[in-house]
Amino acid sequence: MNAEVRQLKTNAELTLADVFATAKAQLPGSSAVATARGAAFDRFSVSGLPHRRLESWKYTDLRSLMREAYPLALPPDAVAKQRAKEAGRSFAAVGARRLVVVDGVFCPDVSDLAGLESGLSVGSMAGALAAGDPLVMSHLSKVGRVDDPALALNTALVGDGVVIRVAARTKLERPLHLVFAATGDKPVAMYMRSLVVVEQGASATLIETYEGPAESRYQVNSALDLVVEDEARVELVKTVAEGTAAQHVGSLVASVGGRARFDYFSLVCGGALVRGQSFIRLVGEETCVALRGVSLLSGTQHADATLIVDHAAGRCESRELFKSVLDGQSRSVFQGRINVLPRAQKTDARMMTRALLLSDEAEADSKPELEIFADDVQCGHGSTSGALDPGLKFYLMARGIPAEEAEALLIQAFVGEVIDAIGHEAIRTVVADATQSWLAGRG
Repeated sequence: MNAEVRQLKTNAELTLADVFATAKAQLPGSSAVATARGAAFDRFSVSGLPHRRLESWKYTDLRSLMREAYPLALPPDAVAKQRAKEAGRSFAAVGARRLVVVDGVFCPDVSDLAGLESGLSVGSMAGALAAGDPLVMSHLSKVGRVDDPALALNTALVGDGVVIRVAARTKLERPLHLVFAATGDKPVAMYMRSLVVVEQGASATLIETYEGPAESRYQVNSALDLVVEDEARVELVKTVAEGTAAQHVGSLVASVGGRARFDYFSLVCGGALVRGQSFIRLVGEETCVALRGVSLLSGTQHADATLIVDHAAGRCESRELFKSVLDGQSRSVFQGRINVLPRAQKTDARMMTRALLLSDEAEADSKPELEIFADDVQCGHGSTSGALDPGLKFYLMARGIPAEEAEALLIQAFVGEVIDAIGHEAIRTVVADATQSWLAGRG
């Protein structure tokens, strides 16, 4: 006799089912959107919260780490909007156009929408879903075919976000700053989805920041669908400075066309649990993609950088470089896979991850992978981890530099290689300052 084995649902998974059953009638979108939401939640229900038996979540067992599922955040009031005005202010000197999402809701009244450049359109994801906007309906969840439980949960419960279109040949002078601010002091969850389409020959610089109250318990599940069409240029810089008790899962799904350029940088310096996952597909020839990241961790922080790069066209180049600095009992995870499909001849791909451990109790896990189905390629990957070089530290101290300052200089040099690759000078300065602030906080 064969007995059917069923996986027991955790309290968090049962709560999520109740949240979806209660909220689905009020979530924005047409009947087609509602059907897509239901199908996405069904997919999530099959696997439940991702766990260590899923290879891509091997080192971040969300089922174990996420003991509770919080209710959806309420729409922001005037007090919340006022608090959100201070979010992301470290980028004020950049002169970017601020697009503010408060507690999961896009708020035009606290955003900078005056005098939009010709060729630029900005709107609410909730409004686009309700209206059946053709741009959203043609791209949402179709940029890449990603089978991931966290992304499926986002599709099911997404409430709002930002929709951006940069018309063909448009060159945006000002960066666009997507500010995601959590403002409340109650345990809540926010599900945001944004869509950015940069059409043929256009160029744009994007900033994506996440911030929240230091001690507040909240959960963020955010996703960005990015379409970079042929000959377009996009630079995206993301910083995660969530509160010390926050859980953050962020997904980037990008499709990059031919003869295009896409540069991505992520900085993690906040949050109790942060998972940043990127699914990048190169669909046109002679395209260059660079993915880089820095994680600055202390205490019991857990940060996971997972990425999959699909080379689906020939003569493309990709570079991946991620570095982690770990103090206390923190843990960093890097999982990267480069897939070279049979028709992607002349691929040039390089992946490297490095971890600097400042404590004997810190842990760094890394798993870079290559899957190559073409025979005319140049691909490589590597991973290193270790402590500060005592010889270099002694060299600096022998010249009168105090021990703590010597350590800070060596750490800055370690992450500087990644930060210096940010193309926009003003943004690069802000990120470097954030690194110095983290170092100063070490004491």
